[in-house]
Amino acid sequence: MSNLCCFVAVEFPDDQNVKGYNFWYYCPIEGAEEGDRVLAPLGRHDRVQEGVIRLVRYAEEENAPYPMHGIKRIRSLKKADSDV
Repeated sequence: MSNLCCFVAVEFPDDQNVKGYNFWYYCPIEGAEEGDRVLAPLGRHDRVQEGVIRLVRYAEEENAPYPMHGIKRIRSLKKADSDV
């Protein structure tokens, strides 16, 4: 029996080149929710940028929204309700 993995669709609203598009990531950090801010690698050169989680999906690896061999990982998470 497989465990469920957390996948998040992230928008990078501050990057004019990709604003309005969502990119799927594997999120190994517990508690990710829509509206949370994340640091994640983007593009061919994996430049780490800040984005916003737009959708959270839990699925087994074989049902991932993007092939597991090519999916990138969230590096850090900042809760939307954080006052810091």
